Amino acid sequence: MANPSPALLARLADLLGSKGFSADAGEMAPWLTDWRGRFQGRAAALLSPSSTGEVAEIVRLCAGAGVPIVPQGGNTSMVGGATPSPDGDALILSLRRMNRIRDLSPEDNLAICEAGVILAHLHEAAEAQGRRFPLSLGAKDNATIGGLVSTNAGGTQVLRFGTMRGLVAGLEAVLPDGTIFDGLAPLKKDNRGYDLRHLLIGAEGTLGIVTAASLILVPAVAERAVAWVGLRDPEIALALLHRLEERIPGAIESFELVPAVALDLVLAHIPGARAPLAGRHDWHVLVEAAGVEAEARLAAALNDALGQGSADDALIAASQGQADALWRIRDSISEAERKDGIAVKHDVSVPVADMPAFMTATAVAVEGAFPGTRVIAFGHLGDGNVHFNVRAPRDAAASWLDNEGAAVTRFVHDAVVAAGGSISAEHGIGQMKRSELERVGDPARLFMLRAIKSALDPRGIMNPGKLVPLAHEPRPS
Repeated sequence: MANPSPALLARLADLLGSKGFSADAGEMAPWLTDWRGRFQGRAAALLSPSSTGEVAEIVRLCAGAGVPIVPQGGNTSMVGGATPSPDGDALILSLRRMNRIRDLSPEDNLAICEAGVILAHLHEAAEAQGRRFPLSLGAKDNATIGGLVSTNAGGTQVLRFGTMRGLVAGLEAVLPDGTIFDGLAPLKKDNRGYDLRHLLIGAEGTLGIVTAASLILVPAVAERAVAWVGLRDPEIALALLHRLEERIPGAIESFELVPAVALDLVLAHIPGARAPLAGRHDWHVLVEAAGVEAEARLAAALNDALGQGSADDALIAASQGQADALWRIRDSISEAERKDGIAVKHDVSVPVADMPAFMTATAVAVEGAFPGTRVIAFGHLGDGNVHFNVRAPRDAAASWLDNEGAAVTRFVHDAVVAAGGSISAEHGIGQMKRSELERVGDPARLFMLRAIKSALDPRGIMNPGKLVPLAHEPRPS
């Protein structure tokens, strides 16, 4: 890979104009650091194209010069997946200006969105047409469609609707040589070989730059019910989930498991947060049901659970505002953790049936192996996704993360692999987990990842240093 020459920068400036090209350090600064503040990079310029054609020309010029490109959407990556390296050779390609919803059809239950469309804006547009896009997450006010596709985002409604992969009906993308892949047509049957759409979903921008997506919409819900439940342990929570799915089949969309310690952090650090229930409970679940008579059906099922000891207390939101307040607690856990202090965070998955035992047993093991640490394990119980975060000892210096963080992560990931799980459930690999993927990854999987990357991007210019290295790249230590 090469440094961008003055001639290349001049051509890009002419192509994009003052709105689309900047080499100003101050303007670039917010886009050179990841959301968590763990990675700091440099870039020769910030490119903000306004069309797929401009993206294609940028990539064509950079491919010819061998200059690396780092695609960026809302910059909400939790693994440094959109942050350039410190060497300053890369160009940041921001999709923020490509923010049009090209089409939204209630009849076809489809929306065609450019990569820079913010998730919350799509929610609003779909709602105005009596439809909804059934994927949501805490970063919905900043996360963009291109980033969500490129990381195969999950969120809180995977239990019913699946990850982003299951909601993408078609894609448009610019490939590493600058050609445009036009796969936006929502074909239900297409047997022309490899599914290129799914190859690009979850590739983290290492195989191409997603510029637009055809997304599946669903009808707006007739009724929504949100409940907060206090109970004793994760095993009981999983039993409650199965009970609710049997009593009101097809209605449970979200089932979020929250330990008392996570709720305590939110109450301590998030202004306006209030405990939903009286008394203290070791664990909580946030449940959302949708459909006809959702509130009445959920209330009846929870009343049965309370009567049979599957729950200790429960509250059903009496208004939209109260429902939003309950979700705000869940969505604020990461922010509260960040305000509280140093922590090593892990986004992992294990088989759903094993998640309760994994959470409790691994927490005990970690706290025993690293004295003074405190585990917060929470997440999407219905799909096996655990956010397994390890807080530093109370008196730890800032250097604790550098000195102990890698050892903690290896310990946790070894436990995940032993449980038949994945070290990345929904945040991706980025640069933060790349060495761990190399360490614990299945050799066959790594071989295929490298082969695909080498075939499509032989010069390694697409988001270098993320996901998996090429054979000629330095291996992580």
